[in-house]
Amino acid sequence: MTGRILVINAGSSSIKYQLIDVATRRKLVTGLAERIGEETSVLTHGAHRVECRLADHEEGLKAVLAAFAEHGPPLDEVVAVGHRVVHGGSRFIQPTIIDERVERTIEELAPLAPLHNPPNLEGIRVARSAFPHLPHVAVFDTAFHATIPRHAATYAVPREWTAKYAVRRYGFHGISVAYVSRRAAELLGRPYGEVNSIVLHLGNGASATAVRGGRSIDTSMGITPLAGLVMGTRSGDIDPAIPGYLHRVAGLGLPEIDEALNKESGMLGLCGANDLRDVWRLADAGDENARLAMEMYAYRVRCYIGAYYAALGRVDAVVFTAGVGENDQRTRALAVEGLSRLGIEIDPVRNAAPAKEPRFISPEGAEVAVMVIPTDEELEIAVQTAACIAAGSA
Repeated sequence: MTGRILVINAGSSSIKYQLIDVATRRKLVTGLAERIGEETSVLTHGAHRVECRLADHEEGLKAVLAAFAEHGPPLDEVVAVGHRVVHGGSRFIQPTIIDERVERTIEELAPLAPLHNPPNLEGIRVARSAFPHLPHVAVFDTAFHATIPRHAATYAVPREWTAKYAVRRYGFHGISVAYVSRRAAELLGRPYGEVNSIVLHLGNGASATAVRGGRSIDTSMGITPLAGLVMGTRSGDIDPAIPGYLHRVAGLGLPEIDEALNKESGMLGLCGANDLRDVWRLADAGDENARLAMEMYAYRVRCYIGAYYAALGRVDAVVFTAGVGENDQRTRALAVEGLSRLGIEIDPVRNAAPAKEPRFISPEGAEVAVMVIPTDEELEIAVQTAACIAAGSA
């Protein structure tokens, strides 16, 4: 497939976008409209930055199109628009061409991702209005995890909950994991279908995924992105009885508890900072809460590495990606501390070397390759969009 694909990732108050040449995979421009709905919004289009007032996503996309018209590159070679959608439930397990029925279904799935699907859908509707004659493709974060076997995806709860309310493990960060796990196989010089990897997507949101031969077999997030690792503001795994306990002894309502577990917990709840750079500064200054927070963060990552090593049976690569995983050498080192018996260790010199390219940080000849691979969700969306369009026209 040739031509250009416009990739749109609409968040609650932002629109991230990239224009990508399909044949060369070259990014022609990267942009961000942020603080949508606030008094002062900011639009960054390549090297150009302007403050303005963007009342909603419709105004945001109009501003994006105006930036293309003023600064380029031209949009006349765009052949499709790819959209990131966080939750596809069990209905969408592959990229899907968007029509009215697909829009309605994404809206119906909003209770599973109330913070993500509504702005994703708003971006889709605005873009379809702006580009009515182009195919639009939804690429779902949950789709990569559709291969998780039932014994790993099913919760031990009443069967009615699963059947009637779709209660099961879905997983997230799937677009990132698909890209990173494929790149890991390329760096190893081996077929994707032969490589077993553990992908650690560590950002403000964080997850671990076990990938066997290009297929997700387990992941740390669940029906929502709250489960699993300790995150910037999310608790990760806790005793599921805690909400009921707090309701009984403290009179807290379930919405209040849900809000706290998603936005006031994790590193923020432990030490008052959610950015790990700030947490490390506090820890280095002697803050015991920050030290405990980092120990807990790394301990949880180690536990998931061990669990997924057991699930996979053989591990060829452990891959760090996303903001923390790509840039925080101290967190990487702490996360694999004590795992040398599993063949997992880091070379301190390689780990400390500043680089933006994919690289090995394990010692030469290590049993398990430990890598840092910058994620590229936008490129993955473009690739999956092109494949979806090509399959539809075949």
